[in-house]
Amino acid sequence: MATASIPPTTEARDVFRELGYTVSEGGQEFVAERKWRRVLVTVLCMETDDLDPYLADGGDAPRLRCFVTWRDRAADLRDQLVSKKPPYDWAVIGIEADGEEFAVMEGAPGSP
Repeated sequence: MATASIPPTTEARDVFRELGYTVSEGGQEFVAERKWRRVLVTVLCMETDDLDPYLADGGDAPRLRCFVTWRDRAADLRDQLVSKKPPYDWAVIGIEADGEEFAVMEGAPGSP
């Protein structure tokens, strides 16, 4: 069983591999690539994470972003992103505590 204060980093990598992406190594942020898509994935637990440092649209970062957290915190993360209006296309993935299931929540309607 997952601990809510630990981000689902391994589970996030597994989800992207299951979807056919090649996943880079790294900590709570990694790049997932498939065909022409290059997605910067940020994994958060949302209990202690400050979202602001992850919102910058800096340099050579992919224009597609995905934020991954535990499923019971995914709606809150999506709401925070909607209110902060980051300057890139984004989505949220919520992963069940057992790591077996996940749900994708798309970005805000009209987001870039």
